[in-house]
Amino acid sequence: MAGEKINAVYTSTLKRAIATAEAIATGRGLEITCCSELDEVDFGKLEGMTYEEIYRQYPTVAASWTDWSAQLEFPGGESASLFGQRVVRFLERLKSHNDDETILVVGHGGPLRLLLCRLLGLGIKHCNQFTFGLASISVVNRYSQGAILSQLSDVCHLGKGKPQRG
Repeated sequence: MAGEKINAVYTSTLKRAIATAEAIATGRGLEITCCSELDEVDFGKLEGMTYEEIYRQYPTVAASWTDWSAQLEFPGGESASLFGQRVVRFLERLKSHNDDETILVVGHGGPLRLLLCRLLGLGIKHCNQFTFGLASISVVNRYSQGAILSQLSDVCHLGKGKPQRG
C-alpha cells in the first residue's frame, strides 16, 4: 500500500486492526480514527465457539445466523438489529469525504460484509455471500449514484497469488 494515495484512515478499536492501520499510515502524516462502529459483532457466549458447537448448543441461533435473520440475537451479546444499526452509522462518516478521496477502512468480516451490502444496495440477507480473508484488500469505488466493487479479498500483496477463500 506504500504507493497508494490515502486521504483518511478509519479502524475498529481492536488492537490488531489498529496495528494494521498504523503500519499502513506510518510516514503519511495521517491521523488514524478509531471507530467502534467497525468493531466485530459481540458474539457473547458464542465467542470462540466453532459453527458446529454453536449448531449443537444453540440450534435456533445457528439457523437465524445462516440467513442473518432480524430476530438473530447472540446469547449474552449483540442482536443483529443493534449490530446493523451500529455498523451503518459508520457510513455517515464517509459522507464528509469527496468522491475522489481514498479512504482506508481496517475492520473485521462482519462489519465489512454489512458495509459492502449497504454500499452496493444489497439486502442484509446477502451478508454471508462475501468473505474477507485475513489481511486482504478490497476496493469499493463510491460515487454519488452508487458504488462499484472492483476488488474483493485480494491477498496478492502477501505473496499468495490468489484471493483467500474461507
